[in-house]
Amino acid sequence: MSRAVPADAHGWTLVRPALLDSLRKLHPRGQVRNPVMFVVYVGAWFLLALVVRDLATGRASLAGFTAAIDLWLWLTCLFANLAEALAERQGKAQAASLRATRQEVRAKRLAAPRHDAAREEVAGADLRPGEIILIEAGDVIPSDGEAIEGVASVDESAVTGESAPVIREAGGDKSAVTAGTTVLSDWLVVRVTSEPGATFIDRMIHMVESTTRRKTPNEIALGILLVVLTLVFLVVTATLYAFSWYAVHTAAHSGQVIGLTVLVALLVCLIPTTIGGLLPAIGIAGIIRLMRHNVVATSGRAIEAAGDVDVLLLDKTGTITYGNRRASAFHPVGRTSPAELAEIAGLSSLADDTPEGKSIVELARKSVPSLASALPPGATLIPFTAETRMSGVDLDREHLRKGASDAIRAHVERSGGAWPEEMDGIIHKIAAAGCTPLVVARDARALGVVELRDVVKSGIRERFARFRTMGIQTVMVTGDNPLTAATIAAEAGVDDYLAEAKPETKLARIRAYQKDGYMVAMTGDGTNDAPALAQADVGLCMASGTQAAREAANMVDLDSNPTKLLEIVEIGKQLLITRGALTTFSVANDVAKYFAILPAAFVAVYPGLGVLNIMGLSSPAHAVLAAIIFNALVIPLLIPLALRGVRFRATSATRLLRRNLWIYGLGGLVFPFVGIKLIDLLLTLH
Repeated sequence: MSRAVPADAHGWTLVRPALLDSLRKLHPRGQVRNPVMFVVYVGAWFLLALVVRDLATGRASLAGFTAAIDLWLWLTCLFANLAEALAERQGKAQAASLRATRQEVRAKRLAAPRHDAAREEVAGADLRPGEIILIEAGDVIPSDGEAIEGVASVDESAVTGESAPVIREAGGDKSAVTAGTTVLSDWLVVRVTSEPGATFIDRMIHMVESTTRRKTPNEIALGILLVVLTLVFLVVTATLYAFSWYAVHTAAHSGQVIGLTVLVALLVCLIPTTIGGLLPAIGIAGIIRLMRHNVVATSGRAIEAAGDVDVLLLDKTGTITYGNRRASAFHPVGRTSPAELAEIAGLSSLADDTPEGKSIVELARKSVPSLASALPPGATLIPFTAETRMSGVDLDREHLRKGASDAIRAHVERSGGAWPEEMDGIIHKIAAAGCTPLVVARDARALGVVELRDVVKSGIRERFARFRTMGIQTVMVTGDNPLTAATIAAEAGVDDYLAEAKPETKLARIRAYQKDGYMVAMTGDGTNDAPALAQADVGLCMASGTQAAREAANMVDLDSNPTKLLEIVEIGKQLLITRGALTTFSVANDVAKYFAILPAAFVAVYPGLGVLNIMGLSSPAHAVLAAIIFNALVIPLLIPLALRGVRFRATSATRLLRRNLWIYGLGGLVFPFVGIKLIDLLLTLH
């Protein structure tokens, strides 16, 4: 469950402040940033000057027509500003919900990096990087940091919206803590990593609040195309005026030279105002859509790169599999009965609080329902250590052990026992299937093997199939041996795998893909993932990851859900598809305007052009006005689509292009004919 989006983020309550923002954006400094709309803006001022001139010279009827066209040019600018302002307001609403998580808190600063060190209470805002603080149950975490001692349950719902608490502990990949979250139980000693006012939450607020962002290469290329088209139509319009003047004055044609008002209207209708007005909103909306999925992108460039990804590198643990190996079967050897093996395995795991240990007890109780829920009095726990590689419990005269096969074999032989002949065959078979074998022993007798299976997430195979349909290659990254990796890769349905992965091998694989021209995305949360996250075109880090990983990535997932990369790729593709679809629509809907304005502008000089009036528009004046009104109204009509995005479907690029050409190409061709004709009919009624 993701953090709820504020109602203001997509409701009508945003419209009024966005309208005020739209009016403020009418300042020349705001308009000049968008070359296409700047031409409309200049045209609106030019027509306003013509209105004043016509009124001053007593040509009221001409002034009325020019004023009507001018009004719709100003509305065109306003509607384009509104699209961008609504997108920006959505970002501000997101930022407001994040800002609510910040609060002034006190911190317990420690004199040394120990739980029992002397402490003093200070303001959280006064903490500096490198200082050590103690956070106990009930405390709000005052600053971003890394846990260096302790383990605690943390409520991160203020940031992620997830009601279930998470575990943060010293060492490993779950050591990062975020300002504004709350410790529910136990304690943590944390080293502060952020400057005052520069916490993770502060950076997110700044990113979603900011009205400026770096343009992506694709967007820059499209911007250049729009500028070139605008310049071309400027030349075309100027040429038409010269042609009209020549036709009237030197070619013995009757009629009048095309008016400046009609000429400006023609220019505005020919240049790509629709996509020009919506382009800024599309880019901002992409960032907002990611935020609704609780993902923060450090740049629009990263979102667009996600849409062009060819290769996905995904960690096996927690992404493709559930992350905790679970006991799936007991394999007794020799004279050992299944019930005996289950009972001894369960007893030796009663004090094992790991997910694996709990799963062994759960499976054992299915075979031996009478298995005790707690160890008997006097039992001595034998904790797991990296040196012994086994754990267990001593019960009176019995010594129960479970652990790695070589460790248990050494234990059995030291105790004077014999290693069963069939044991190695069972162990090899389990390992070959991609599972983990744990051997169970009672005193000097090996009883059998517990099979731990890394369970592949349900539905993950179908999700990978969707990306294969889109031409995206999936690669599983794991520290497992190649045999285990191959088994799990086949079960999950990934295209390739990288076994025994180290930081150097991950980095080398990404660079190799990029050298071959591929765009690469990767997930990670550990310090050892930082080099690869920084190298990847799209690096997604978990909010629970280490500080090094969060700084190396260009996206951070607040839900710490590694499978989110699949949604991010879809959002990136949706951004590209939306931009392409609306560009296609914008170019296509110019055709109807040719049939409206060109006959109206030249029919007096060349009566034969009347055959182009296929819409049967009532008069030249109505034709020009209807075209300019439609040109203005289509922008607000498309704002919801620009903000929501064109729906993404997992299909090939060819089918996607064909579909969008039919919908937005043909639709952009037909819809203006209908719209302009309806507006003409309404004008005729008056």
